Amino acid sequence: MNNPWHLHLMAAIYVFAGIMHFIKPKMYMRIMPRYLPNHKLLVLLSGIAEIALGIALCIPVLKTSAVYGIIAMLIVFLLVHFYMLSGEKASAGIPKWILILRIPLQFVLMYWAWSYL
Repeated sequence: MNNPWHLHLMAAIYVFAGIMHFIKPKMYMRIMPRYLPNHKLLVLLSGIAEIALGIALCIPVLKTSAVYGIIAMLIVFLLVHFYMLSGEKASAGIPKWILILRIPLQFVLMYWAWSYL
């Protein structure tokens, strides 16, 4: 099977997450590391990237590129996850144990994407 249901689930998750960047941009801007410039632009660009990569997963000729793009994006997003552990304000009120669990989750998501190569 070329595109199993779980590939479409992954695609839908990324498209939904990307759309949320436009619906609730302030939520994402709150968790952006201070050392990164132009938070609003970065939030919108990351939303576009998530939507585009999610759609590309479902297009056979683009699937491999989308997988590598998702893995690269998740690596970059690790910056945000580690930043959120740096202090109470950076955590955006999320309990520390959840923030810690998000780190290995990123690697699970990378492996999930990798499994489609």
